Amino acid sequence: MTKQVHLAAHFPGVNNTTVWSDPAAGSHIEFSSFEHFARTAERAKFDFLFLAEGLRLREQGGQIYDLDVVGRPDTFTVLAALSAVTTHLGLAGTINSTFNEPYEVARQFASLDHLSGGRAAWNVVTSWDAFTGENFRRGGFLAEGDRYRRAEQFLHTAWKLFDSWRGDEILADKESGRFLAQPRPGAFTHRDDHFDIAGQFNVPRGPQGRPVIFQAGDSNEGRDFAAATADAIFSRHGTLEAGQEFYADIKGRLARFGRTRDSLKVFPAATFVLGDTDADAREQAAIVRRQQVSGQTAIKLLEQVWNRDLSAHDPDGPLPEEDPLPGEHTVARGRASVRMNKDPLAVARKWRELAAEKNLSIRELMIEVGARQTFVGAPSTVAEQINDLVQRDASDGFILVPHITPGGLDVFADKVVPLLQERGVYRTEYDGTTLREHLGLPDASGNAA
Repeated sequence: MTKQVHLAAHFPGVNNTTVWSDPAAGSHIEFSSFEHFARTAERAKFDFLFLAEGLRLREQGGQIYDLDVVGRPDTFTVLAALSAVTTHLGLAGTINSTFNEPYEVARQFASLDHLSGGRAAWNVVTSWDAFTGENFRRGGFLAEGDRYRRAEQFLHTAWKLFDSWRGDEILADKESGRFLAQPRPGAFTHRDDHFDIAGQFNVPRGPQGRPVIFQAGDSNEGRDFAAATADAIFSRHGTLEAGQEFYADIKGRLARFGRTRDSLKVFPAATFVLGDTDADAREQAAIVRRQQVSGQTAIKLLEQVWNRDLSAHDPDGPLPEEDPLPGEHTVARGRASVRMNKDPLAVARKWRELAAEKNLSIRELMIEVGARQTFVGAPSTVAEQINDLVQRDASDGFILVPHITPGGLDVFADKVVPLLQERGVYRTEYDGTTLREHLGLPDASGNAA
């Protein structure tokens, strides 16, 4: 059976994917940028727009990281504003379960679901570092297993709040004589290792009952958490072999939690470069990679592994002779890449071998080992690649991250989406109004917590 392709868009915010030096690049904090991006995604009939979360400005060498100095706008504020300028596009936001409280988050998402007419989605994440935790009373004290335990309890507590409003009560209006349906608030009580709350939730059930739940963990605990609770999972496995392996693993876990394979969608993140021909696109992709990794950026990226000040090194020169400093990371703070390189000495050895083999400078090495564009080619080539990966169960769709903000999505909407529609694997119009309907997920309005 032919699968339908699902597409979404990530407004990238502060990162090294966006080519900020390009004259077409715009602000990532002015609302006009978010509006342009969202309107393009909706014009292309995407399922949803996704915003990440930044709870603290990152630092490197004791300085605020360059890309963070323009700020990190609040997720809920932006999504609420976007609900007023879109009609069908899903609105997904990352909200942390380590430093927030269930009542507050549930109230915000229930409100967003009402404002948007049933288009709210919540990417449930945990925080891993004490650096971010310094902004909050709780701090970053939770070990990985405890973080997921708190996230699970956080989510079930929020579900209890969403579900505390009971079905409509039929009341007689004395003045008109008509019978009116009115929702009834109900009391909630929840006590576990992390939460001890009771009261009445003050926002009625939204059109979806509960917001769509996303999760992005790739550890064994993260995958189990997604299989037990999530409606969709963000994946970093965008190639055929790695994608199929991840897809089979996460779908295979669902039965243990009483769920079907269709109850969880898999979305790898994907970048793209389009050209008139495949060769043209490959040339352009090489240019984009050099724009993304300037000499200054290359040194910053290397410092995140070396844990040393390398500002005196020439980015067009060889790797440092000294090894990375093991132990507590003090150079780069608040960056996920630091956490991912758990064995910097092993990474350094691998990079030295690669640099020697290919005679690479620091900058050339950072380009070589960094994330490449997922889809590169003419529009017909990219449309074929996307459909092939979905039909071969490497994903259910993709979250596209353009390298130009906010207009980088326009060319994909204009040139690739029509080709997917011609193949009959992508919608030409929205069939429903809620995000659950876009994703083909079951209605959550009748589910019990």
